[in-house]
Amino acid sequence: MKKMQNNTYRLLREKFGISEEILKLIDKCEKQTVHLFREMDDTMTYNQYKVLAAFQKNSIRDMHFSWNTGYGYDDPGRDAVERVYADIFNTEAALVRPTIVNGTHALSLALAGVLRPGDELIYCTGAPYDTLEETIGIRGEGKGSLMEYGISYKQVELTADGRIDFDALKNAISPKTRMVAMQRATGYSWRKAISIEEIEELTAFVKNIDPQIICMADNCYGEFLHTKEPTDVGIDIMAGSLIKNPGGGLALTGGYVAGRKDLIDNVSYRMTSPGIGGECGLTFGQTRSILQGLFTAPKTVNGALKGAVLCAKVFETLGYEVCPGPEDMRSDIIQSVKLKSPEKIIAFCQGVQAAAPVDSQVMPEPWDMPGYDDPVIMAAGAFVQGSSIELSADAPIREPYIVYFQGGLTYEHSKFGVIRALQEMKDRGLIAI
Repeated sequence: MKKMQNNTYRLLREKFGISEEILKLIDKCEKQTVHLFREMDDTMTYNQYKVLAAFQKNSIRDMHFSWNTGYGYDDPGRDAVERVYADIFNTEAALVRPTIVNGTHALSLALAGVLRPGDELIYCTGAPYDTLEETIGIRGEGKGSLMEYGISYKQVELTADGRIDFDALKNAISPKTRMVAMQRATGYSWRKAISIEEIEELTAFVKNIDPQIICMADNCYGEFLHTKEPTDVGIDIMAGSLIKNPGGGLALTGGYVAGRKDLIDNVSYRMTSPGIGGECGLTFGQTRSILQGLFTAPKTVNGALKGAVLCAKVFETLGYEVCPGPEDMRSDIIQSVKLKSPEKIIAFCQGVQAAAPVDSQVMPEPWDMPGYDDPVIMAAGAFVQGSSIELSADAPIREPYIVYFQGGLTYEHSKFGVIRALQEMKDRGLIAI
């Protein structure tokens, strides 16, 4: 090992009690993944300049960091942010608001803004993320759900190898079908994220059947993974969260919806009220952090992605099933590891928590979170609570006991999350290294 690395590993031993065996394993796996990191750096560089170009095109100035009170009419910062997002995602319009509380809220706005009573929604990537099931009405009490408003729902399962089943989708589409939606990221499932190439294939397939059908993407965890976004390849409307990838760890809250102008107008009427739409709504002084976070997002996502690859390589080396594999093409920042026991999941998550800069002393435990069917353990010591572009790990406590690892404002911190998870499992006699 190089002298600097020796110094770093000495610090990890002395300050954090990391064993020599774990450090050697990390060093070995890192050397085996460095060629993948170079490819990721190329993508990061492209996206960094793409973001810069959008900032310069829209003449971002110091004045855009100020904000109004009251109704929020003529807020130049808010309008500038939305133009920048529209340019980056190659769309006609965008809504980017701190009042959108999370990704589920952004997706709910997109669905409710576009769909009308009598319309049919089809999810073509199997079950949506757990928290969206109540929005649709397939779980829970149905209060305010799409189904309560007369919108019907179909679900097309993925194939055995985790791909979109185009034959089943064709059979599911009916004259009532208004929207075909897909979830790019894995959620709590064991599959690879849907690739940009497959999203492009999906949009072409649907439009060939009926050009009037709207294609929507849940883009949470997927921004800046490639040089193209879903809206570059035919998606009409997509939504995501600012405390995931595009906020870069600096946005304090918020979500976005981007797409065709007519669709975004309809979503804005759902967000506020008909006749008002996106012309009102305070930014509460968040414009600076939203823009700064967006500017740093390509680099932040790059670090999180490298950390996910390292996690995959390490646990694959130890004999665990991982998804995606270290060499696989990735379309989100999530790394799944099949640990096969609740004890290992808990130890892993508690190790990640111990690696955090904030709340490192906290001991996460599984609990019955609202919106989830099973107890869930969540580890996150974040500067922005709930930010999953920062280092985090979570898992539903259900067989086959899969943990989901993601984020890290820097690669080095994501790497340390892997190290600390290993150490916690080793100390409890749950893993042999």
